[in-house]
Amino acid sequence: MTDTPLAICSLPVVCNDEMYREQAAALAHKLQQPLLLNAEPQALTQSDFVLLLNEQGVALQHTGRKAPGPIRAEFVEGAVDHRRKFGGGKGQMIAKAVGIKAGVYPRVLDVTAGLGKDAFVLATLGCQVQLLERSPVVHALLEDGLKRAHHTAAEHDPALPDIVHRMSLLHADGRAYLVSLTEVDFPDVIYMDPMFPERDKSADVKKEMRAFHSLVGKDDDADELLAVCLTKARYRVVVKRPRKAAFVGGRQPSYQLEGKSSRFDIYALRKLPVALPPH
Repeated sequence: MTDTPLAICSLPVVCNDEMYREQAAALAHKLQQPLLLNAEPQALTQSDFVLLLNEQGVALQHTGRKAPGPIRAEFVEGAVDHRRKFGGGKGQMIAKAVGIKAGVYPRVLDVTAGLGKDAFVLATLGCQVQLLERSPVVHALLEDGLKRAHHTAAEHDPALPDIVHRMSLLHADGRAYLVSLTEVDFPDVIYMDPMFPERDKSADVKKEMRAFHSLVGKDDDADELLAVCLTKARYRVVVKRPRKAAFVGGRQPSYQLEGKSSRFDIYALRKLPVALPPH
């Protein structure tokens, strides 16, 4: 993902709890952003967003009155956890797109990790997933979400530690990382979900995610990223797209899986083997 100037120049870290001030100071230093203590996001006017750190973790928070709620990378509860428990397992469209089936658990490289929702689904199904995220802001949210999941997993859900263990996060640009890979390190499947401009008036885009998209920006280099992915995947590249969107880079996929609002374009490079055990 591509950071906008706002994300680089004006994204204060806000902490109102003394217990987390040291952690907040470290985050502000890492992102080279100011640290604000005892500040209320709804009263701030000098920036459109802040990173809020408290007992619930790190969140992206829009400022001002009537702002949408905080955005976190969340794996312990909420929609992602519900999907893990009741989402359909290997019958899910993303599982079919990646090629998961009994005895086949591809090693996946997610080159546009975002908040990690799709990577988490793949990890729940048995895949080893490496997540790349180039935005330092989104990386901070995702890193915090994985840490919270790791620390609270054993207490709340005995199955969660193994899932989180299958996810590894790297702050890196997808193209640069892929170029550095030698053939022995090629992932079985490369997964990409590039961010494109949202339909501003779409009823199915939540206010929180519109705020998130306005901060992070769009992936202008998706065409180039796909071209590199096709040279570095061992078996296939999977691209998630809005259902009616054009193909990335105009490249016709080998086949598609289509849902109500999104689809998966599958670029098959060679046939998956009959057995790829969990890593």
